[in-house]
Amino acid sequence: GAIALLLVSARLRRTLPGGRSTGLGLLYPGHIPTSPLQKALLAAGAACMALYDPYRHDMVAVLGETTGHQALQALRDRMRRDPEGAQILQERPRIQLSTLDLSKLQTLPEGSFGWEYARFLDVNRVSPDTRAPTRFVDDEELAYVIQRYREVHDLLHTLLGMPTNMLGEVVVKWFEAIQTGLPMCVLGAAFGPIRLSLKVLISELIPWAIQNGRNSRCVLSLYYEQRWEQPIGALREELGITAPPIVWTGRTQSPKL
Repeated sequence: GAIALLLVSARLRRTLPGGRSTGLGLLYPGHIPTSPLQKALLAAGAACMALYDPYRHDMVAVLGETTGHQALQALRDRMRRDPEGAQILQERPRIQLSTLDLSKLQTLPEGSFGWEYARFLDVNRVSPDTRAPTRFVDDEELAYVIQRYREVHDLLHTLLGMPTNMLGEVVVKWFEAIQTGLPMCVLGAAFGPIRLSLKVLISELIPWAIQNGRNSRCVLSLYYEQRWEQPIGALREELGITAPPIVWTGRTQSPKL
């Protein structure tokens, strides 16, 4: 209720003082300009909802957009300093069903990155089109950065060998928190384990995710769409990601130690 009212209020703001404008204060399609106070209220409400129900991806998205400005600036700067990252910022590729040829990915050699990604989508019954569009970031380039972060999330699951159950999501969130510094990721990483009691999460998976998050190359600076045919082991080695200590063969199965 309260968040819905804030969304309506935000939509009524048709100007953005001091911002670049593409018409009526909007910086990109779907943009909803918001004041600092509105952002704070949205962030507080979204944080409460996301902690209560981590599968409220819409609230997680709002939280990320309203609290991540400085982290997004740092990510953007890292991408600019990387030739591949700079190319991504210039060309703005999207990872969606309309831009992917999943049937082609499924015919790639087993063990290739594209084949593993297509298998991940099938096994976990997820779609690249489920990512929420950016709305509350008041900078057009940073809006793309957070959109790119969302759209490579499933690719990180694939690279890290993590399923989409709660355990896998917590591990990926720890990796993303170290990599991106986004407050939303830090919050998910810190509070996610509260819902879980697996000793293996604390003893093996979280330390592994932290180490890889620190040591690996910026994952937003990789042009994944040009790496489909690369063996996933070689891609992990290039990024500095070590093989996961635990292997899953399905979404709901228990981890194999």
